[in-house]
Amino acid sequence: MGFLVVTAVLVVSFGRLGARLRLAQVRHDLLVETERLTLRPLAESDVDSLRALHADPEVMRFLDPAPVESYLGDCFYAACEKDSGRFVGWFEFKGTDEVELGYRLRREFWGLGYATEGGRALIARGFTTGGVRRVVATTMFVNAGSRRVMEKCGLRHVRTFHVDFPDPLPGAEYGEVEYALTKEEWQRVQGDGHVADGIG
Repeated sequence: MGFLVVTAVLVVSFGRLGARLRLAQVRHDLLVETERLTLRPLAESDVDSLRALHADPEVMRFLDPAPVESYLGDCFYAACEKDSGRFVGWFEFKGTDEVELGYRLRREFWGLGYATEGGRALIARGFTTGGVRRVVATTMFVNAGSRRVMEKCGLRHVRTFHVDFPDPLPGAEYGEVEYALTKEEWQRVQGDGHVADGIG
């Protein structure tokens, strides 16, 4: 499937939000595996899948469009089903000590827990091997589905704020929300062996 050179593998089991690590060297082209997904850097071969994803008005309901080529940087990951190889969507994990988490999935995969599963995997990788201090995520206040995913990934609401967009989307009048999770908070959750219930 056109994988980049893989220098490390992270296998994550989220029954207790634990992780088994096989690590060689921490790099942005890290391959991340969960129970059901493989996350790998987005490549030119994914452009058609990205275009199809971004052409769905329901997927883009709370989002502004951008050229698909802008998602081919080293902080964007293609998510594929391990069993079928089907393209599920993409994840963003952008930054160094403070990282921005993002995700966008094909509609047929909504409600299956894939967004939560992939998000938790990237968070675990960042806090255990990547030198990440804090993970943040933002969305529109009215985007209840994305907010649930953030909460299931362990992030907590930090603030609601307003942005003066030149061409605001419906619901923009309610503002944007920021969620965050620090490494210390995440480590406490690991020690408690607790993870939020539910599928997102």
